[in-house]
Amino acid sequence: MISKRFCIALFCVLALIFTGCTQVSSGDKAPASEKTEAKQETTVPATDGKTPKQEPAKPAADAKTSKQETANPSADGKTQTQGTAKPPADANPQKPALPYVIAADDFSNLQLSDAVHPVYDAHTLSERTSLGLPVVLPALAPYCSGKTAYLTFDDGPDDEVTPVILDILAANKVKATFYVTGLHAAAYPDTIRRMVAEGHAVGNHSYDHDYDRLYTSPDAFLYEMEQTDEILHDILGFRPLILRAPGGTFSHFTSEYEACLKENGYAEHDWNVSSADTAPDNPTAQDFIDNISSQTSGGKESAIILMHCSSGHEETARALPEIIRVLRESGYRFGVVTPMTPQPW
Repeated sequence: MISKRFCIALFCVLALIFTGCTQVSSGDKAPASEKTEAKQETTVPATDGKTPKQEPAKPAADAKTSKQETANPSADGKTQTQGTAKPPADANPQKPALPYVIAADDFSNLQLSDAVHPVYDAHTLSERTSLGLPVVLPALAPYCSGKTAYLTFDDGPDDEVTPVILDILAANKVKATFYVTGLHAAAYPDTIRRMVAEGHAVGNHSYDHDYDRLYTSPDAFLYEMEQTDEILHDILGFRPLILRAPGGTFSHFTSEYEACLKENGYAEHDWNVSSADTAPDNPTAQDFIDNISSQTSGGKESAIILMHCSSGHEETARALPEIIRVLRESGYRFGVVTPMTPQPW
Protein backbone atom coordinates (compact mmCIF):
# COMPACT_ATOMS: atom_id res chain seq x y z
CA MET A 1 0.00 0.00 0.00
CA ILE A 2 1.41 3.41 -1.18
CA SER A 3 2.04 5.76 1.63
CA LYS A 4 0.31 9.06 1.92
CA ARG A 5 3.63 10.99 1.83
CA PHE A 6 4.63 9.41 -1.48
CA CYS A 7 1.31 10.37 -3.08
CA ILE A 8 1.71 14.02 -2.10
CA ALA A 9 5.24 14.13 -3.58
CA LEU A 10 4.12 12.54 -6.82
CA PHE A 11 1.27 15.05 -7.19
CA CYS A 12 3.67 17.99 -6.77
CA VAL A 13 6.04 16.66 -9.45
CA LEU A 14 3.21 16.24 -11.96
CA ALA A 15 1.94 19.76 -11.25
CA LEU A 16 5.39 21.23 -11.93
CA ILE A 17 5.71 19.32 -15.23
CA PHE A 18 2.26 20.50 -16.46
CA THR A 19 2.96 24.17 -15.62
CA GLY A 20 6.26 24.14 -17.52
CA CYS A 21 4.74 22.71 -20.67
CA THR A 22 2.02 25.37 -20.70
CA GLN A 23 4.59 28.23 -20.54
CA VAL A 24 6.70 26.69 -23.36
CA SER A 25 3.72 26.36 -25.73
CA SER A 26 2.51 29.93 -25.20
CA GLY A 27 5.92 31.69 -25.02
CA ASP A 28 6.37 32.09 -28.87
CA LYS A 29 2.93 33.63 -29.43
CA ALA A 30 2.62 37.41 -29.03
CA PRO A 31 -0.70 38.78 -27.92
CA ALA A 32 -3.05 39.80 -30.77
CA SER A 33 -3.01 43.43 -29.62
CA GLU A 34 0.80 43.55 -29.93
CA LYS A 35 0.71 42.14 -33.50
CA THR A 36 -1.87 44.77 -34.58
CA GLU A 37 0.29 47.57 -33.22
CA ALA A 38 3.32 46.22 -35.06
CA LYS A 39 1.52 46.38 -38.42
CA GLN A 40 0.40 49.98 -37.85
CA GLU A 41 3.76 51.27 -36.77
CA THR A 42 5.70 53.45 -39.28
CA THR A 43 9.14 52.16 -40.03
CA VAL A 44 11.92 54.41 -38.70
CA PRO A 45 14.82 55.07 -41.14
CA ALA A 46 18.01 53.23 -40.32
CA THR A 47 20.92 55.12 -38.80
CA ASP A 48 22.71 55.35 -42.20
CA GLY A 49 19.94 57.70 -43.46
CA LYS A 50 18.42 55.29 -46.01
CA THR A 51 14.69 54.77 -45.89
CA PRO A 52 13.43 51.18 -46.08
CA LYS A 53 11.78 50.38 -49.41
CA GLN A 54 8.38 49.72 -47.90
CA GLU A 55 8.15 53.33 -46.58
CA PRO A 56 7.42 56.14 -49.15
CA ALA A 57 10.44 58.40 -49.06
CA LYS A 58 9.98 62.07 -48.26
CA PRO A 59 11.96 64.56 -50.48
CA ALA A 60 15.18 65.80 -48.95
CA ALA A 61 15.53 69.50 -48.28
CA ASP A 62 17.61 70.01 -51.45
CA ALA A 63 15.56 67.66 -53.61
CA LYS A 64 14.48 68.84 -57.11
CA THR A 65 10.85 69.70 -57.64
CA SER A 66 8.84 66.91 -59.18
CA LYS A 67 7.31 67.34 -62.65
CA GLN A 68 3.84 67.78 -61.23
CA GLU A 69 4.92 70.78 -59.15
CA THR A 70 5.44 74.28 -60.50
CA ALA A 71 9.10 75.12 -60.21
CA ASN A 72 10.32 78.37 -58.70
CA PRO A 73 13.35 80.17 -60.13
CA SER A 74 16.57 79.25 -58.36
CA ALA A 75 18.87 81.80 -56.77
CA ASP A 76 20.91 82.17 -59.97
CA GLY A 77 17.78 83.01 -61.97
CA LYS A 78 17.51 79.64 -63.79
CA THR A 79 14.24 77.79 -63.57
CA GLN A 80 14.15 74.00 -63.22
CA THR A 81 12.99 72.31 -66.40
CA GLN A 82 10.55 70.00 -64.60
CA GLY A 83 8.05 72.72 -63.77
CA THR A 84 6.35 75.73 -65.34
CA ALA A 85 8.79 78.59 -65.13
CA LYS A 86 7.81 81.89 -63.56
CA PRO A 87 9.90 84.73 -65.08
CA PRO A 88 11.65 87.08 -62.67
CA ALA A 89 9.79 90.31 -62.02
CA ASP A 90 12.26 92.36 -64.08
CA ALA A 91 12.55 89.95 -67.03
CA ASN A 92 12.17 91.74 -70.40
CA PRO A 93 10.76 95.00 -69.03
CA GLN A 94 8.51 96.78 -71.52
CA LYS A 95 10.20 99.96 -72.71
CA PRO A 96 7.93 102.91 -73.32
CA ALA A 97 7.65 103.89 -76.98
CA LEU A 98 9.55 107.03 -77.95
CA PRO A 99 7.39 109.95 -79.10
CA TYR A 100 9.76 110.60 -82.03
CA VAL A 101 11.77 108.86 -84.75
CA ILE A 102 15.57 108.98 -84.99
CA ALA A 103 16.75 108.83 -88.59
CA ALA A 104 18.84 105.84 -89.60
CA ASP A 105 22.39 106.58 -90.71
CA ASP A 106 21.30 106.10 -94.32
CA PHE A 107 17.91 107.86 -93.84
CA SER A 108 16.18 104.60 -94.83
CA ASN A 109 13.46 104.85 -92.13
CA LEU A 110 12.11 108.29 -92.94
CA GLN A 111 9.21 107.32 -95.20
CA LEU A 112 6.46 107.56 -92.58
CA SER A 113 2.79 107.27 -93.45
CA ASP A 114 1.26 109.38 -90.70
CA ALA A 115 2.07 112.87 -89.39
CA VAL A 116 2.22 111.75 -85.76
CA HIS A 117 5.91 111.42 -84.89
CA PRO A 118 8.58 114.11 -85.21
CA VAL A 119 11.81 113.11 -86.94
CA TYR A 120 15.32 113.89 -85.71
CA ASP A 121 18.88 113.05 -86.66
CA ALA A 122 21.42 111.70 -84.16
CA HIS A 123 24.22 113.30 -86.21
CA THR A 124 24.94 116.94 -86.89
CA LEU A 125 25.70 117.94 -90.44
CA SER A 126 29.45 118.09 -89.74
CA GLU A 127 29.35 114.62 -88.15
CA ARG A 128 27.63 113.14 -91.18
CA THR A 129 30.25 114.65 -93.44
CA SER A 130 33.18 113.43 -91.33
CA LEU A 131 31.71 109.91 -91.04
CA GLY A 132 31.02 109.66 -94.76
CA LEU A 133 27.27 109.29 -94.17
CA PRO A 134 24.60 110.52 -96.59
CA VAL A 135 23.68 114.16 -96.18
CA VAL A 136 21.03 114.64 -98.85
CA LEU A 137 17.57 113.39 -97.89
CA PRO A 138 16.06 110.70 -100.12
CA ALA A 139 12.97 111.40 -102.21
CA LEU A 140 10.05 111.12 -99.78
CA ALA A 141 6.35 110.87 -100.60
CA PRO A 142 4.20 113.50 -98.82
CA TYR A 143 1.58 112.43 -96.31
CA CYS A 144 -1.86 111.62 -97.67
CA SER A 145 -3.78 111.24 -94.43
CA GLY A 146 -6.82 113.45 -94.89
CA LYS A 147 -7.40 116.93 -93.51
CA THR A 148 -4.45 117.76 -91.28
CA ALA A 149 -3.72 120.97 -89.40
CA TYR A 150 -0.15 121.76 -88.41
CA LEU A 151 -0.03 124.28 -85.56
CA THR A 152 3.40 125.94 -85.80
CA PHE A 153 4.91 128.43 -83.36
CA ASP A 154 7.94 130.54 -84.28
CA ASP A 155 10.63 132.51 -82.39
CA GLY A 156 10.55 130.73 -79.02
CA PRO A 157 10.98 129.46 -76.52
CA ASP A 158 10.56 131.91 -73.67
CA ASP A 159 9.61 131.47 -70.02
CA GLU A 160 6.20 133.17 -70.18
CA VAL A 161 4.14 132.41 -73.29
CA THR A 162 5.66 129.09 -74.39
CA PRO A 163 4.91 127.21 -71.13
CA VAL A 164 1.27 128.40 -71.27
CA ILE A 165 0.96 127.19 -74.87
CA LEU A 166 2.46 123.82 -73.91
CA ASP A 167 -0.06 123.49 -71.08
CA ILE A 168 -2.97 124.21 -73.44
CA LEU A 169 -1.71 121.71 -76.01
CA ALA A 170 -1.34 119.05 -73.30
CA ALA A 171 -4.84 119.69 -71.97
CA ASN A 172 -6.28 119.31 -75.49
CA LYS A 173 -4.05 116.35 -76.46
CA VAL A 174 -2.66 118.17 -79.50
CA LYS A 175 0.87 117.99 -80.91
CA ALA A 176 2.43 121.06 -82.52
CA THR A 177 5.67 122.22 -84.15
CA PHE A 178 8.00 124.79 -82.59
CA TYR A 179 10.53 126.55 -84.80
CA VAL A 180 13.06 127.77 -82.25
CA THR A 181 16.07 130.06 -82.42
CA GLY A 182 19.42 128.88 -81.15
CA LEU A 183 19.68 131.92 -78.89
CA HIS A 184 16.43 131.14 -77.07
CA ALA A 185 17.01 127.39 -77.03
CA ALA A 186 20.30 127.93 -75.19
CA ALA A 187 18.52 130.19 -72.70
CA TYR A 188 15.64 127.75 -72.00
CA PRO A 189 16.94 124.20 -72.53
CA ASP A 190 14.41 122.65 -70.14
CA THR A 191 11.56 123.99 -72.25
CA ILE A 192 13.13 122.44 -75.36
CA ARG A 193 13.33 119.10 -73.54
CA ARG A 194 9.71 119.41 -72.48
CA MET A 195 8.61 120.02 -76.08
CA VAL A 196 10.31 116.83 -77.21
CA ALA A 197 9.16 114.75 -74.22
CA GLU A 198 5.53 115.72 -74.90
CA GLY A 199 5.71 114.68 -78.54
CA HIS A 200 5.98 118.07 -80.23
CA ALA A 201 8.32 118.69 -83.16
CA VAL A 202 11.24 121.08 -82.75
CA GLY A 203 12.50 122.82 -85.89
CA ASN A 204 15.39 125.16 -86.69
CA HIS A 205 14.63 128.89 -87.02
CA SER A 206 18.17 130.35 -87.28
CA TYR A 207 20.35 131.51 -84.42
CA ASP A 208 18.93 134.93 -83.58
CA HIS A 209 16.50 135.89 -86.39
CA ASP A 210 18.71 138.71 -87.67
CA TYR A 211 17.74 139.26 -91.31
CA ASP A 212 20.68 141.55 -92.08
CA ARG A 213 23.20 138.83 -91.28
CA LEU A 214 21.14 135.77 -92.16
CA TYR A 215 20.32 136.70 -95.73
CA THR A 216 23.68 138.01 -96.93
CA SER A 217 24.34 134.69 -98.72
CA PRO A 218 23.36 131.00 -98.73
CA ASP A 219 26.55 130.21 -96.82
CA ALA A 220 25.62 132.73 -94.12
CA PHE A 221 22.16 131.17 -93.87
CA LEU A 222 23.62 127.65 -93.66
CA TYR A 223 26.10 128.74 -90.98
CA GLU A 224 23.28 129.89 -88.69
CA MET A 225 21.33 126.69 -89.27
CA GLU A 226 24.34 124.59 -88.30
CA GLN A 227 25.00 126.83 -85.29
CA THR A 228 21.46 126.23 -84.01
CA ASP A 229 21.70 122.50 -84.81
CA GLU A 230 24.76 122.24 -82.59
CA ILE A 231 22.93 123.93 -79.70
CA LEU A 232 19.90 121.66 -80.04
CA HIS A 233 22.12 118.59 -80.36
CA ASP A 234 23.89 119.55 -77.12
CA ILE A 235 20.52 119.84 -75.35
CA LEU A 236 18.75 116.80 -76.81
CA GLY A 237 21.39 114.48 -78.23
CA PHE A 238 19.92 114.94 -81.73
CA ARG A 239 18.97 117.74 -84.10
CA PRO A 240 15.99 118.53 -86.36
CA LEU A 241 15.88 118.01 -90.11
CA ILE A 242 13.16 120.63 -90.56
CA LEU A 243 13.62 124.39 -90.61
CA ARG A 244 11.70 127.54 -91.31
CA ALA A 245 13.33 130.60 -92.82
CA PRO A 246 12.65 133.66 -90.65
CA GLY A 247 10.15 135.81 -92.51
CA GLY A 248 9.54 132.99 -94.96
CA THR A 249 11.27 132.16 -98.21
CA PHE A 250 9.12 134.30 -100.51
CA SER A 251 11.02 137.57 -100.19
CA HIS A 252 14.36 136.19 -99.03
CA PHE A 253 15.29 133.06 -100.96
CA THR A 254 16.77 132.65 -104.39
CA SER A 255 17.34 129.36 -106.19
CA GLU A 256 20.84 129.29 -104.65
CA TYR A 257 19.33 129.16 -101.14
CA GLU A 258 17.00 126.32 -102.12
CA ALA A 259 19.87 124.35 -103.67
CA CYS A 260 21.99 124.89 -100.55
CA LEU A 261 19.29 123.48 -98.28
CA LYS A 262 18.69 120.47 -100.51
CA GLU A 263 22.41 119.66 -100.72
CA ASN A 264 22.63 119.72 -96.93
CA GLY A 265 19.54 117.66 -96.13
CA TYR A 266 17.17 120.29 -94.74
CA ALA A 267 13.39 120.34 -95.31
CA GLU A 268 12.01 123.91 -95.25
CA HIS A 269 8.30 124.69 -94.74
CA ASP A 270 6.58 128.05 -94.91
CA TRP A 271 2.85 128.34 -94.15
CA ASN A 272 -0.48 128.69 -95.95
CA VAL A 273 -2.59 129.92 -93.00
CA SER A 274 -1.56 132.88 -90.86
CA SER A 275 -2.99 133.97 -87.54
CA ALA A 276 -1.46 137.44 -88.20
CA ASP A 277 -0.43 137.56 -84.55
CA THR A 278 2.50 139.86 -85.44
CA ALA A 279 0.27 142.46 -87.07
CA PRO A 280 0.40 146.05 -85.73
CA ASP A 281 -2.40 147.78 -83.84
CA ASN A 282 -2.53 145.21 -81.03
CA PRO A 283 -4.76 142.50 -82.53
CA THR A 284 -6.73 140.40 -80.07
CA ALA A 285 -7.26 136.68 -79.59
CA GLN A 286 -10.57 136.87 -81.45
CA ASP A 287 -8.79 138.35 -84.48
CA PHE A 288 -6.50 135.32 -84.63
CA ILE A 289 -9.42 132.92 -84.28
CA ASP A 290 -11.30 134.65 -87.10
CA ASN A 291 -8.22 134.71 -89.35
CA ILE A 292 -7.58 130.99 -89.01
CA SER A 293 -11.25 130.08 -89.29
CA SER A 294 -11.70 132.05 -92.53
CA GLN A 295 -8.51 130.67 -94.12
CA THR A 296 -9.44 127.04 -93.41
CA SER A 297 -13.15 127.26 -94.21
CA GLY A 298 -12.49 126.24 -97.80
CA GLY A 299 -11.34 122.83 -96.58
CA LYS A 300 -7.60 122.91 -97.19
CA GLU A 301 -6.29 119.34 -97.09
CA SER A 302 -3.07 120.42 -95.37
CA ALA A 303 -3.18 123.61 -93.27
CA ILE A 304 0.21 124.82 -92.00
CA ILE A 305 -0.73 127.55 -89.52
CA LEU A 306 1.71 130.32 -88.52
CA MET A 307 1.69 131.56 -84.92
CA HIS A 308 4.31 132.76 -82.45
CA CYS A 309 5.17 131.75 -78.89
CA SER A 310 7.73 134.36 -77.85
CA SER A 311 7.29 137.08 -75.26
CA GLY A 312 4.53 139.54 -76.15
CA HIS A 313 2.24 136.92 -77.71
CA GLU A 314 -0.06 136.34 -74.76
CA GLU A 315 -3.09 136.85 -77.02
CA THR A 316 -1.95 133.91 -79.15
CA ALA A 317 -2.02 131.67 -76.09
CA ARG A 318 -5.42 133.06 -75.16
CA ALA A 319 -6.79 132.25 -78.64
CA LEU A 320 -5.35 128.75 -78.84
CA PRO A 321 -8.12 126.71 -77.12
CA GLU A 322 -10.76 128.16 -79.45
CA ILE A 323 -8.51 127.71 -82.50
CA ILE A 324 -8.20 124.01 -81.64
CA ARG A 325 -11.95 123.69 -81.18
CA VAL A 326 -12.75 125.41 -84.48
CA LEU A 327 -10.30 123.23 -86.41
CA ARG A 328 -11.65 120.06 -84.87
CA GLU A 329 -15.22 121.04 -85.72
CA SER A 330 -14.06 121.61 -89.30
CA GLY A 331 -12.84 118.01 -89.49
CA TYR A 332 -9.12 118.57 -89.03
CA ARG A 333 -6.78 116.24 -87.21
CA PHE A 334 -3.45 117.56 -85.91
CA GLY A 335 0.02 116.63 -87.07
CA VAL A 336 3.65 117.63 -86.62
CA VAL A 337 5.88 118.88 -89.41
CA THR A 338 8.43 116.40 -90.77
CA PRO A 339 10.27 116.02 -94.10
CA MET A 340 7.12 114.21 -95.37
CA THR A 341 4.79 117.15 -94.67
CA PRO A 342 3.33 118.52 -97.95
CA GLN A 343 4.62 121.90 -98.98
CA PRO A 344 2.05 124.65 -98.34
CA TRP A 345 2.02 126.05 -101.91
